[in-house]
Formats: sequence, C-alpha cells, structure tokens
Amino acid sequence: MITEKAPGKLYIAGEYAVVENGYPAVLVALDQFVTCTIKESAREMGQIFSQQYHNNQLLWRRMGDQMVVDKRDNPFSYILSAIKVTEEYARQFERELRIYDLQIDSQLDSQNGRKYGLGSSAAVTVATVKALCRFYNLPVSKDEIFKLAAIAHFEVQGNGSLGDVAASVYGGWISYHSFDRQWLAQQRQYLDIKSLVDLPWPDLQIESLHAPKNLQLLIGWTGKPASTSQLVDKISLFKARQQDDYHRFLEESKACIQRMVEGFHQQDLERIKQEIRYNRDLLKQLGTNSGVDIETPVLNRLCQIAEQFGGAAKTSGAGGGDCGIVAIDQNADFNAVLKSWAKNRIEQLPLNVHFIADIKHRVQQHLPLH
Repeated sequence: MITEKAPGKLYIAGEYAVVENGYPAVLVALDQFVTCTIKESAREMGQIFSQQYHNNQLLWRRMGDQMVVDKRDNPFSYILSAIKVTEEYARQFERELRIYDLQIDSQLDSQNGRKYGLGSSAAVTVATVKALCRFYNLPVSKDEIFKLAAIAHFEVQGNGSLGDVAASVYGGWISYHSFDRQWLAQQRQYLDIKSLVDLPWPDLQIESLHAPKNLQLLIGWTGKPASTSQLVDKISLFKARQQDDYHRFLEESKACIQRMVEGFHQQDLERIKQEIRYNRDLLKQLGTNSGVDIETPVLNRLCQIAEQFGGAAKTSGAGGGDCGIVAIDQNADFNAVLKSWAKNRIEQLPLNVHFIADIKHRVQQHLPLH
C-alpha cells in the first residue's frame, strides 16, 4: 500500500493577474491535506473511492438542448486526469500498467462537503500524481511532479495559473510566475510527455520565500463557497472589452508583488502588509470595473475588522466568497480579530503554514517563444 499527501493552499496576493503568462503571485501551503492511497487490486477491476466525494454535487448548464456538466468543479475529473497523465509518463519508462484501488481522503472541505477554497482540486491532482509515481517507481523530482500535475490539472480546468498546484508540490511560502499555457497546449499535441516534462517551460518561475518571524497569518472563512473557474471566465470578458484598464491592472499587480517579495527578502513585515493592502485595492477596483463581485460584503467586513487591530487583510483567491487572509504582527492582539470575526459569523480556519523538506529554493526556466 502506498500513501501520499498534498497540502492545500491560499493565495496571499497577485490573484487574477497571475493567470497571464509571466505575472507573479505569492501563495502559501497549509497543513490540511488531500491523501491518496493506492493498493494493487486482486480483482480484474479497480475502484476509485472517496468518502468526501461520494455524494459529490455536479454543476451543469444548458448549451442549446444539451445538458453540459462543468467538469472543473468535479474532483473525480482531476483524479482521472492525473491517472491518465502519470500512466502515460510511466509507459515511457516501460512500466507495465497495473490494476489498483485508489482511495482519496480530503481535509480541505468541511464535513458536510462545503468547499473552503483551499485548492482541493490542485491538491487531489498532486496527491494522485505523487502516489502513482511511487506506485510505478518513477524517478521524479518536485519539478517533474509539478509539471505532470500541472498538465493533468490544466487538461480539466482549461484556465487558471496552476499556482495552487505549485503550492501543493513545493510547500511553504512561494512566489510563482505563471508559465505560457497556450505553449503547453500546443506542445502537448506534438511531443511525448517525457520530452514535454524535460523541456524548460516559458516564463515559469517558482521561488521559496522565508516569512518574517513576527508574521502571523490569520484565515477567515465566509461560509460561502465560490467557483474560481466561473469567476476567472467573467474576468476574461472584461479583459476582452477593456484592454487598457486590464493591462494597467496587470502591471500594477506585478509591481506590487515584486515589492512584496522584496519585503520577504528583507524580512520586513510592514512592507508586506503595505503591499497586501495595495493588492486589495487593485482587486476591488478590478471587481468594480468588471462587474464581478470579488470582495463580497462579508469579505469586506472580515478585512475591516482585521484592519481595526493592525492587520493587513484582503480576499484570497478569486474572491466571491471563500476565504480572506490577514497578515498581522504576532505580538498584536490578534485574538481580538478572531473574537470580532466570530460575532460576525466569520469562521477562523486554524491552519498553519506547511513546509515540505528538500525544497529547491529557486526554479527559473525561460524559453524564447518562436
């Protein structure tokens, strides 16, 4: 029996801009996990089982007379894609494909199945890839696990930056620059998967960051789940209609993240907090300009309360619900934030940063586009 796990994540800053090639974000991996267990099957059939996803809710819409299921919100789609991609990779190492039972256990959703927005689809993809790489005894580094999981995730979701996949693979605090997904989609048609994984990927940069010792991270959950893929789709419409405003947002977000990363390098909590506030303002303006409800009234209240006690707060991820994050000095009275949240029915998620051993401090890959 083989068991592997992958942590959930939260975005600290750089949301929406990071979906564009080469634009950065800061993320953190958290100590709640998706666990994947694999054991060889004695039967002619294998099974995929998850207690959390047993009664999974599927989203669907109409396309003419057709009922179309949105696979991007179905965790089994990510598991199946991870299996397909990893076994394709295993075949290139001349491994014989076997029949097995695969069990998924997730801490990233609440007991009644509500999503917290902790990157469960990325974590289940990474955990499945890691477990299968061990099952087939494949010689993989974190970089190769990231690329396999990124391919599998992207083939289901079709949008997004894959930053959540990077956080699940590398752990801790990371700075992530998204790679060129159009290039990936094109190369996937022509290259075998090992050649694709071995190539440098255009614009990809991943750097581990060391947080100041006095930085306390607080996480509040609004009680309202949100669909990242649908919110990103709506921003894409804004991008098409108001290109100048969108480009200005991208450049200001990039400069903000660069200053924030420098704050990590200098161990300067005040600078990090300043850029969190600046990034919040950028996202609020993006929401106003695009008509997308990024900072909901509950998220606004979450941020206001944190600011009253000296914290710097903003939405995390696509917004529209899910979580807000707060950076606050650990010597401040952050318990007052939590008490005030509770009065306003904002649930604290008592999570800590999760570090993964043997992390490579910097991955930089640049490839000129032809």
